[in-house]
Amino acid sequence: MPDYCPNFCEVALPVPIDRTFTYSVRNGAMPVRGSRVIAPFRKEKLIGIVMSVGGSAPADYEVRPLEAVLDEDGEPLLGEDLLALAEWMASYYLAPIGEVLRGMLPLVAEVRRTVYYRITDAGRDILAHIADGEPEILRAAARKQRPPRIGPVETDSAELQRRVLHRLAHGEPVKVSTLRTSTGASLPALAALLRRRWIARETSAVERDARRVERFVVLVPETRLPRLTEKQQAILAELAACGNEMPLAVLRAKNLPHSTLQTLVRHGLVRIDERQAAFHLGGIERATGPIRLNEAQTEALAAIASAFGAFKAFLLHGVTGSGKTAVYLAAMQRALDRGQSAILLVPEIGLTPQMAGILDAAFGSKVALLHSALTPEERSEQWRRIRRGQAPIVVGTRSAVFAPAPNLGLILVDEEHDQSYKQEETPRYNARDVAVMRARNAGAVVVLGSATPSLETWQNAQAGKYTRIAMTERVNQRPLPAVELIDMRREFQETGREQLFSRALIEQTQAALDRGEQAMILLNRRGYSFAVLCRACGAKLECQNCAIALTHHKPPSEDGLAREGQRLECHYCGYRRTVPARCPQCDSEHLYYLGAGSQQGEERLAEIFPSARIGRMDRDTVRGRYDLERLLARLHSGEINLLVGTQMIAKGHDIHGVTLVGVVGCDHALSLPDFRAAERVFQLMTQVSGRAGRGELPGRVVVQTYYPDHYAIVAASAHDYSAFVQKEEKYRRWMHYPPFGVLANVLIQSPKLEEAAGWSVILGKWFEQASLEGVRVLGPCTAPVARIKGIYRFHLILKAASRKSLNAALRGMLARADAANVPRRNVTVDVDAQRLM
Repeated sequence: MPDYCPNFCEVALPVPIDRTFTYSVRNGAMPVRGSRVIAPFRKEKLIGIVMSVGGSAPADYEVRPLEAVLDEDGEPLLGEDLLALAEWMASYYLAPIGEVLRGMLPLVAEVRRTVYYRITDAGRDILAHIADGEPEILRAAARKQRPPRIGPVETDSAELQRRVLHRLAHGEPVKVSTLRTSTGASLPALAALLRRRWIARETSAVERDARRVERFVVLVPETRLPRLTEKQQAILAELAACGNEMPLAVLRAKNLPHSTLQTLVRHGLVRIDERQAAFHLGGIERATGPIRLNEAQTEALAAIASAFGAFKAFLLHGVTGSGKTAVYLAAMQRALDRGQSAILLVPEIGLTPQMAGILDAAFGSKVALLHSALTPEERSEQWRRIRRGQAPIVVGTRSAVFAPAPNLGLILVDEEHDQSYKQEETPRYNARDVAVMRARNAGAVVVLGSATPSLETWQNAQAGKYTRIAMTERVNQRPLPAVELIDMRREFQETGREQLFSRALIEQTQAALDRGEQAMILLNRRGYSFAVLCRACGAKLECQNCAIALTHHKPPSEDGLAREGQRLECHYCGYRRTVPARCPQCDSEHLYYLGAGSQQGEERLAEIFPSARIGRMDRDTVRGRYDLERLLARLHSGEINLLVGTQMIAKGHDIHGVTLVGVVGCDHALSLPDFRAAERVFQLMTQVSGRAGRGELPGRVVVQTYYPDHYAIVAASAHDYSAFVQKEEKYRRWMHYPPFGVLANVLIQSPKLEEAAGWSVILGKWFEQASLEGVRVLGPCTAPVARIKGIYRFHLILKAASRKSLNAALRGMLARADAANVPRRNVTVDVDAQRLM
C-alpha cells in the first residue's frame, strides 16, 4: 500500500462525473478544505474546490500537480456549513459534487479563462495532402459536415477549414479570438474540426483582480494656469461646475476630446483617480417609515421571533395583501438586533426592484443583492461583502440561498410555491427545500410565505413538520376582490364570433379607466400568435431545432393572413426565420395565425381603448437589467393605466391604483400532461387576482374561461384555498403523486435519435429486471417535447412511497448506465421534478 502523504488533496471539479479527483500539491501554499484551486483536467484548466487534504497516493495512475492555490490565506472560501450543504445536495439530487459547488460560488470574475486551439498530427496530415495537390479530402469532409443548426451556415467549408489549419500550422496554440478574427471561422466550424480531431482545444486559467473601479477626473487646485485652448477651458469649466471632479465616463459623454484631457493631465492641471465603483441597489423608491403591524402581523412576528436560536420551520399562510412583507422586514430587524444575518429569497429577478427598494429604505447599506442579472464583477463584489459581514441582509433569487452569511439566523422564502425556485439545469435543486436544510444545519429559523402554498409545504404543515401561521385578512380590513367568471363558450354562442376579450371585460375596463383607476390584464402567452398553421394540410411551422411550433412576433395583416417575411421565433432555442410564402409541406398559400399572445393583446387593447396609456410586461419588453424597474416606476406613478402581460404581472407587485384585473387564457394549462396543472392554474389565478384592490378602493377580477366548472377555477374565484386542497389531495393520493409519494424524472438525451432511444431502452430494461420494491416506473417514452436545441429526448418517470427506495433505484440506474457506457452528461436525474415536459 502507498504511504500516507499530506501533499495530496481531493478536488471537486465542475464536470459531470460523480467523484472527486486526486492531485499533488507543489511546494508553497497548502490548500485547506473549502479553498479554491486551479487544476489540470485533460486539456483544460478548471477551478475546483478542495474537499480533503492528505490521504494515499493512487497506485494505478500518476497524480498530476495543482496549477495554483487561489485562497492562500489559510481560511477556506467555503465554510463547513456550505460544504456540508453541498454534500447533502449531491446525495439528495444525485448531482456531481463539483457541479453543485460551481453553483455556490459566483466568483467567475476572479479567474480569467482563455481558450486556445492548436493543430493535431491528423490536422498536419490533412495539410500535407493539400500541399501535395490533393484538396479533395477537405471537400469530402465539408460535404459530410452538417451545417450548424443554430447560427449562420458557412459558405465555403473546405476553404474555411484550410484557412484554420494553415493558421495553426506553426504548432503554437492560438487564442480563439485571434483565430476567429484571422480566419473568419465561427464557433460551430471550429467544433466541427474538433470532432474530426484535426485541431485540439486547450484552456488556461489565471487569477485576476475582479474589483470594480471607476475613473474620476479631478481638478488639481492652486495650479498656475497656462494659456488654454477653448476645449481645454471647456473641460476645466465642467469640472469646476461639478465640485472639481467628475466621472470620466460622464465627461466623455459630453463629446469633449480625449486628447485634450490627456494634455491637461500632462500639464498637471487635472489628474485621473481610480476609486472603488459604487454599487447601486436600485429598486422602486418607496416611503418607508417605522413598521406598524396589525394584530395578525404582530402575532406572526412574535411566533417567529420566539423561535430564534434554534431550527424551526414556519409556513406563513397569508392571503394576498395581508402584509407578509411587513412581517419579513420586522423579522429581519429582530435578527439584526441579535447580531445575526438574514436571507430573503424571491422567485424571480422581476420582484427584486420592488423588494430592493423596500429593504434599502429599511436597512440601507446593510443590504446585499444577489441574482443572475448582475455582472460577474458585481456578483463577486456582493458575495465578498456578505462574507465579510458588511451586508447582513441578503435579498436575491434562488442562488442567494448559498450566500456566505455569517451567523445566519433567518431565511425567508417569499412565494414559496413558485416553480422558479426549481433550477432546470444540473444541479436541479429546489431553493425552497435547500433553504430548509440550510436552516436546519445552521440552527436558524426558516419562514416559507405564500397565499397559495404548494401541496408539499401544506402537507408538511399538516404533519407538524412546519408550524402554520395564518393571516386570513388583508391589511386595514380591505376586502378581497370580487371575482366574476365569464363562460367563453356562452360568449361565442351569444356573439357568434371568437373574441380575445369578452364584452364584460371590455365594459369593466372602460369603466375603471373612466374613473381614473388602473387595470391589469393577464394574457399568459408571449408573442403575437403562438402558431402559424396551414389551412390546407394542417401542418404547423415548427422550429428546425426543437419539436415545437414557432411563435409569431409581428402583427399580421388586416385580413388575418400570414405574410411572407414576417418573423417567427422559437422560445426554446432562439431560432428565427421569416414566414414562408407557401406551406413547406403541401405548397399551399393558405397560412393562418393561430391564437393570441401578449403582443396581440396590447394591439387589440390600443384599438378598443385609444385614450388609454398602455404598457406591456413580458420577456420581450423586459430584457435588460433595468427594463422592469422602469416599467414598474411608470406603473406606480400612473403614467401607465392599463397593463397587459404574461405571468410576470402576477408576482408580488403592490400597485395601489389597480382596481381591475382581467384573466385571459389562464385555463389552457389544464390540458397539459402535468399532474400539477390544476395547482398551477389555481395559484396563478389567485396571485393575479391579488393585484386588485390593494389600495383604498375595492378590487374586481374578471376571469375568462372555457372550464367554469373546474374545481381549480371555482376555488380560485372564491379565494378558497382549503376547498381546492381538499379536492386536489384526493387525486394526488389516488395516483400516488407528491405529496403522497416521491417522484423523479429521468431524461435521456442525445443529438442522435437512435442513440437516445437505445440508451432509454437499456435503462428501461434494467428497471424491468431489477424488481424494485415500492418503486413504479413509467416509460421509457418520448418526452412531451421530443427535441430541444437539436437534442432528442426520452424520459422515464419514477414514483415511490419512500425517498430511500427512490434514491436506491436511481443510484442503481446510474450504475447500470455507467456499465453500459452511457455518458453521465446524457442522463439527467431530476429529483422532485416540477416540470415533466
